[in-house]
Amino acid sequence: MSLAVTTAVGAGARPDVPHLLRRHWPLLPLAATVLTLLVPVPAGDASASGKVGPADAASLVLVLVCAVQALRGRVRALSPLAVLVLGAPAVGLAVATATAGDPQAALPGFVRYLQVFVLVPVAVVLLVRDAGQFRFAAGCFTVLALVQGAVGVVQYVTHTGASYQGEDVRAVGTFGPGDVMGMATVVAYGLVVATAAALAPGLPRPVRRVAGGTALLLVVPLVLSFSRGAWIATAGTAVLVMLLAGIRRAVRVLVALTALGVVLVGGLGVGSAMVAERLTSITQVSSAPDQSVTDRYTMWAAAESMWRERPAVGVGLKGFPAHRDGHASLGLSSGSDTAGAGQGYVRQPLLSPHNMYLLVLGEQGLIGLVALAGGWAALLVAGIRRYAAGRAQDPYGIAGAGGADHAVRDCGLIAIGLLVWQLTDFLYADIGGPSTVLTGVIIGLAAWWALPSPAGPRAASGAAGR
Repeated sequence: MSLAVTTAVGAGARPDVPHLLRRHWPLLPLAATVLTLLVPVPAGDASASGKVGPADAASLVLVLVCAVQALRGRVRALSPLAVLVLGAPAVGLAVATATAGDPQAALPGFVRYLQVFVLVPVAVVLLVRDAGQFRFAAGCFTVLALVQGAVGVVQYVTHTGASYQGEDVRAVGTFGPGDVMGMATVVAYGLVVATAAALAPGLPRPVRRVAGGTALLLVVPLVLSFSRGAWIATAGTAVLVMLLAGIRRAVRVLVALTALGVVLVGGLGVGSAMVAERLTSITQVSSAPDQSVTDRYTMWAAAESMWRERPAVGVGLKGFPAHRDGHASLGLSSGSDTAGAGQGYVRQPLLSPHNMYLLVLGEQGLIGLVALAGGWAALLVAGIRRYAAGRAQDPYGIAGAGGADHAVRDCGLIAIGLLVWQLTDFLYADIGGPSTVLTGVIIGLAAWWALPSPAGPRAASGAAGR
């Protein structure tokens, strides 16, 4: 949000508010889909799984608005490749639902997957018409991350967070202890957006400085989330984004982040003992895994066993919980303990393998995995190729032959970063919880960049400098 506003103000023209509202009002449901995740999850609601939250309702409005705008001819055109990549998952989902042992039980899963991996991404691609609107959508992620991160830091300082090692210090934001990955996920999204904006060519220097400061601030709540997976995904994504932006920028950012880490953990002692223990545990997941890691390995093996039973189509959507006990070993515990952040002790059942690729493989088979993961891989390759082509055409930041793509390269850096983070996170997490709908928004933003409109550069970058 701040990226789009700052860019508009920097143009020096007085904004015509009625005109802006007429042009950009279809983006309001997109902003609501992201920002309604600020609404607290009710205490005692362990996971909010299977429930329609405010963000899901906003995404439904987003899809309806897209349908209306499409009927009026006011959306971007899709290339044949975009139609194939964005539409293929629907085919795999239909096959998995029709071939499930209980198609009626699989139907809610079909609706959920269709929402997250087809309808929301298509709506984002069609409604986001130019780079300014892309920056607005990306800015919403940063606003969400800052607010949730601030709540998480307060929880750590005041010992009102989720229970961790016997203390209520784990930062979970408004998501509650039943969704300990929720705050870590949205903070990581915002950190990736801010890092990409800080390093992106073409943005005004004040914007890049504000984005860099925002990224440094968001490191704090990410650390206090004690989420090993979020740390790994964010670190890997940050390195990739810095390398894409240039070695010189990468070195400066790495120095700043290292200095911040030394000050926070070494100098101020922000969770130093707990953070050190959590970091050490990353290297022990194979030699001396804790119970949570053992459970994860066991569920991964169960998902693989389900796939071997029905390799082409899997056991059906939402079929993992019903088939888990028949494929899991005795090493699987009955659930994980959650408490704190306004909630009493709750034993949360383990109903997914915590690996999106294995979940899809077990429930949808090879057909579903190729349709979903194949599309994600295509978006990643196409996005990096477009970014690299723009850099090759305009190596010194002077808008020449590659001017159209150079003007929106910051959008490319953001889109690639978000997609890489999500695909990395899927190695040890899957969909579930209120923040799931953001996955669809991220895939849509990645597709917007990777699969530009066949109408030409104007459709992709239209108001890039406004």
